[in-house]
Amino acid sequence: MPCCLMIIAAMFPRFALFVMWLTGYGGRAFHSALWPLLGFFFMPFTTCFYAIGMNEHGGISGWALALLILGVVLDIGNNGGGAHRARREFL
Repeated sequence: MPCCLMIIAAMFPRFALFVMWLTGYGGRAFHSALWPLLGFFFMPFTTCFYAIGMNEHGGISGWALALLILGVVLDIGNNGGGAHRARREFL
């Protein structure tokens, strides 16, 4: 399941979070519903990759840490790209 989930998360992170919620996969990584909900709206890549890292590696170290950093970079790029595009269209 983690391989298929990674492919879905890379293309459609919010859909992957929804699938994680339906299957209970994300519930094992998060102890409350607040963080996945905030992650769904603000940092979906990071939330997906954190859940995968926690479930598959039991913690954030090694490859799971690299995956988490990749998620942060993708979220920043995704959010920053929209702001750059809006600023360019304004001018």
